[in-house]
Amino acid sequence: MLMPKRVKFRKAQRGRMAGKAKRGSRVAYGDFGLKALEPHWITSRQIEACRVSLSRKMKRDGKVYIRIFPDKPVSKKPLETRMGKGKGAPEFWVAVVKPGRILFEVSGVSKEIAHDALRGCSFKLPIKTKVVSRPDFE
Repeated sequence: MLMPKRVKFRKAQRGRMAGKAKRGSRVAYGDFGLKALEPHWITSRQIEACRVSLSRKMKRDGKVYIRIFPDKPVSKKPLETRMGKGKGAPEFWVAVVKPGRILFEVSGVSKEIAHDALRGCSFKLPIKTKVVSRPDFE
């Protein structure tokens, strides 16, 4: 599972996901990418499920680039606990994704395989996505 090695603060506030992605909205490393169309928190488990799905569909050909990293801790209080007594312990890590952000990129495979693999990856995610290609790709 992806998570930071160390963080400055153990617990984070929830924050807002308003607006579009300022950076990371172009295909930079690969030939094809998976672009987010909705704002959401993507967990480290969902990222790992996508990575496994991509590598299996591509039959270990080509290269997969993961463009998001879960660096925000999400805390939860135990079930059936009364209110108060402070904030709960960190349970899992999420990546904050805004619309327009490229989540995954692939290179070194044909257009058909890339589209099929990225579409299969999108089924693992809780948001609407679309497959995009690099502008100078023939």
